[in-house]
Amino acid sequence: QVQLVESGGGLVQAGGSLRLSCAGSGRTFGSYAMGWFRQAPGKEREYVAAITWSGGNTYYADSVKGRFTISRDNAKNTVYLQMNSLKPEDTAVYYCAASRLAVGITTVGGYDYWGQGTQVTVSS
Repeated sequence: QVQLVESGGGLVQAGGSLRLSCAGSGRTFGSYAMGWFRQAPGKEREYVAAITWSGGNTYYADSVKGRFTISRDNAKNTVYLQMNSLKPEDTAVYYCAASRLAVGITTVGGYDYWGQGTQVTVSS
């Protein structure tokens, strides 16, 4: 079992930056693929980025490619999402998630554990 806690959300102006963190519990954190998702009001949860257990491979949704960077530090049981050039349409609750099998990691169904989310609001 993995427990995940996100932090780092807040209010930022368009064009600004934020870095989200997701702290995981447990000695097996380093064996999980990790992902970030977001959900805006009235919309379905959508994939943002994913990273393999070693950090050797990263994947991004087209909407954030070139602006967001996912990374991890397994020694600290933490995964990060650096968000630059933020846009109002990036406003959402952001969730991190852990995947045991690393299958379908660009989909909600590919993940086994979820954090509680952190709000990101980008003003125009």
